[in-house]
Formats: sequence, C-alpha cells, structure tokens
Amino acid sequence: MKRVCKNILRQLTILLVFTLPSVSAAADTLLRDDHPQQYTVVKGDTLWDIAGRFLRLPWRWPDIWHVNPQIANPHLIYPGDQLELVYINGKPQLRMSRGHRSVKLSPGVRSTPWDGAIPTIPVDAIAPFLSRPYVLNDGEAESAPYIVAFADDHILGGAGLSAYVRSLGSVGAKYHVVRPGKPYKDGETGEVLGHEAIYIGSVESTRSGDPATVFFNSSQLESAIGDRLLPVGDERPWTNFMPQSPEGDINGSIISVLNGVSQIGQYNVVVIDRGSNDGLKPGHVLRIDQRGETVRDVVTADSRDTVTLPDEEAGILMVFRSFDRVSFGLVLNAERPIHLADRVRTP
Repeated sequence: MKRVCKNILRQLTILLVFTLPSVSAAADTLLRDDHPQQYTVVKGDTLWDIAGRFLRLPWRWPDIWHVNPQIANPHLIYPGDQLELVYINGKPQLRMSRGHRSVKLSPGVRSTPWDGAIPTIPVDAIAPFLSRPYVLNDGEAESAPYIVAFADDHILGGAGLSAYVRSLGSVGAKYHVVRPGKPYKDGETGEVLGHEAIYIGSVESTRSGDPATVFFNSSQLESAIGDRLLPVGDERPWTNFMPQSPEGDINGSIISVLNGVSQIGQYNVVVIDRGSNDGLKPGHVLRIDQRGETVRDVVTADSRDTVTLPDEEAGILMVFRSFDRVSFGLVLNAERPIHLADRVRTP
C-alpha cells in the first residue's frame, strides 16, 4: 500500500512539474515580444491601445485577469497612472500605481458619466450610434406615429418648427424622428433582418389630439411628411466595454457601413448580420476575414473553370451595440482593405 501511495505521489509530482510551466507559458505567449516593462498612461490613450502594447491579442486581457486578479478596471485608469509588468510565481500580471499607493483592481463593466478615466475604445467614434434608434424591426415603422404636415405651410420641417402627427401619445413626451431606409439583409440567405432607421431629429409633443402637435427641438436632417416617431427611452448607453470573445461560434458578414463611407478602415462603424438573438452583446470582439475572390483559371482549357481564393484575415471589430438580428461594430484594426460582404467570425 505504501509503495502504491509513493508511486501515486511520484506521478502527481511529475504531472505538476510538467503542467505548471505550461500554464505559465500559455499566459506568457499572450505577451508581445516587444512589450514594455512599464507604461505611464497619457491623455488620449484607450485601454485597447494599452492592452495592445503588452498583448499580441488585445481582447485576450481577460485571460490575464484570470491568471492575475489585480489587473486594472477600465473605469479606474487615469492619465498619469503607471502600469508595471511583473511575474508572480512565473505568471505575468500588470500592477497599477497611483501616486504613492497601490490599488487592487478587478475587471468589471458599468455605464457611468465620463469623469476623466480613459475609455476602453475611442468613444467619440461611436457616440452618435449609442442611443439613437438606428434599426427598425419588421412592422415597427408601420405601427409608429407619423408626420402628416408641418405648421405654417412648410413643406419640410426642422429645428424650431412644429409638425402634426397621427397616433401620438401624451403631451410632453419626447420622440426620435426617423425615416425608414434600406433593408438589412442576411449576407448569405438574403433574408430581411430589419430596416435602417435614418435619424432626422428630436421632437416633443405640445398638444394632444389626432393629429397631435410636436415641436422640433433639434434636427440633423430636414424632416418630410411620412417620417416616423419613436419614443425616447430612459436607458443610459454603454460607454465602457469589456472586450472579449463571444461564448459561441459566430459566423456572419458585414452588410453595411455607416456615415456614408465607401472604404472601410480603422474606426469606421459597420453593420453585421448577427445580433443578440445569435448571442452577440456589446464588447464581443470578432475577426474580419476578407472574402476570397472567385477568379477564372486561365491555365485550364475550359474558359468557364473558376477557383475561389481563400479568405484572408483583414482586421478586428468590436460590437458596441446589438439589436435582435443585427449589430453595430467598430473596426479597431485593419490589416487589409475591408469591404461589404467580408466575413466576421469568432476570433
């Protein structure tokens, strides 16, 4: 019996000797070869930028959090803070110092007003898309209140003018004015997933009735008869994100790019054909693959012979807002030209 116990202990010892270094090595491979030992946060930094200085894959910093629970919470990093890379029991971890005191931090996500802490990503690039209703589900536009005329014989409306609306609610309520746009379609099947909602402006109801009267507090585009009204919600938009890989296997496509740009690059906002129904949520990071082109094989005798080239990795995006069947993502890195119909998938 003693001999058996000794053999078991010997096997456990050998297992630990070979297993523990592998855990450390796995964590160490996340680090860039040229990573700094120390870094002082400066104004204009984002947590994504800082993570990219230390890690090969910036969204993998939760793995370091798992190894080291003292990594910095995005909300608590400020310009002037110092980050230092150290090894504890062979495992890398980042420590933060502020002045003469050390702060123990843990990862988390919350939405709060900006108070000088550095953001996770460039929030300015996505601010207009965080709270406005940019996607209409099937039937939502048809059932929404709509503008039938403008006051004082105006053909179009805008800030400082009044309009008349059918099927409106109580006085004092605030609404977004939107115009139904092009359909968002699945990149593979062509199924309609929703419709673009072009943001026009904001109004407040001033008189009930049918039609009711509303006043334009602001406008981004000129309003036209038929524009729809959607109630303004009281939810606060996310401003801090925790980038991470989706739990499931996501495979989709880029189906639109916002702000009217034709070339997709870093910090452009794109629409993908997967949403919360597919398990996507703000903070999920997806790899972008440039879809392989189908070309004719000029070597063979058959002029109809074609070959599809393999997909090539083109960049990384992070979902910052998800609707039922589509999501908005910010391109954080672009290694190749990115186009409509390029694929997105779990990294």
